[in-house]
Amino acid sequence: MKLNLPTFRRAALLLALPLALAACAKAPQPANPALWKVESANGKIGYLFGTIHTAPRPLDWRTPAVGKALDASGTVMVEVANLADEKAVAATFARLAHGAGEPPLSQRVPAADRKALAALLAKGGYHDGDFAATDTWAAALMLARIGQGADDGKNGVDRAIIAAAPPRPVVELEGAEKQLSLFDSLSEADQRQFLSEVVREADTPDTDISQDWAKGDMTALTAETRRGLLAVPDLRAVLFTGRNRDWSGRIAAAIATGKRPFVAVGAAHMAGPDGLPAILASQGFRVTRVE
Repeated sequence: MKLNLPTFRRAALLLALPLALAACAKAPQPANPALWKVESANGKIGYLFGTIHTAPRPLDWRTPAVGKALDASGTVMVEVANLADEKAVAATFARLAHGAGEPPLSQRVPAADRKALAALLAKGGYHDGDFAATDTWAAALMLARIGQGADDGKNGVDRAIIAAAPPRPVVELEGAEKQLSLFDSLSEADQRQFLSEVVREADTPDTDISQDWAKGDMTALTAETRRGLLAVPDLRAVLFTGRNRDWSGRIAAAIATGKRPFVAVGAAHMAGPDGLPAILASQGFRVTRVE
């Protein structure tokens, strides 16, 4: 199974937005994704579950261990709670993405990337000057969606977990506004670097990240967090390490207050020494991978 995100593959593991689209009726693919139990010194518990935000078919993510952890939880924590409200998400994106008098996209990437950019624009039915009223980060995300199937966002595991959460409350770690504002806060130089990374990734062979996710292969997923846009220090700090540090504080507080949180965020956020399991372990929690 191909993830079908040739221009922004790592987003399927990292960002819940703006990759949410429509529904699908294909049979679910079996999966055995990674799950961790987090326990405080006084025995209070939480769970960390790495999700995938987009996929071309439904994923059978609810293994016995994951189902047991979700059933035992008191609250569900996700990146964005209203993924199904596509109109609201689109309105937020449009408001934050608005710019004025921006140069053609070809002037916002190095000369070496312009041929690949032209091919990507043509593939998406865009022209070089179509983004005069669009910030660079937003243009990059729009181009990143080229090639994504109409069903991919609806098949994201986050949506399935949110749907399965009731009667537990769903708590946002970010929300659409804050997640998109991460991009909007980037300097123009960093936004252009982001655009270049999207263009370059579109010009390279696709990789099947979904298979690594389905196997719970954190070694492979950790390697993905060291490539492409996440290898750019400024982008990594904003999109990965900074978010993990922020979230870890909220997760730790939820565990400490006995809310037994089931934390379901992109699997990239679980990877490596900057991932949530490692950060919480460094804060004194006992973190055990249970699946």
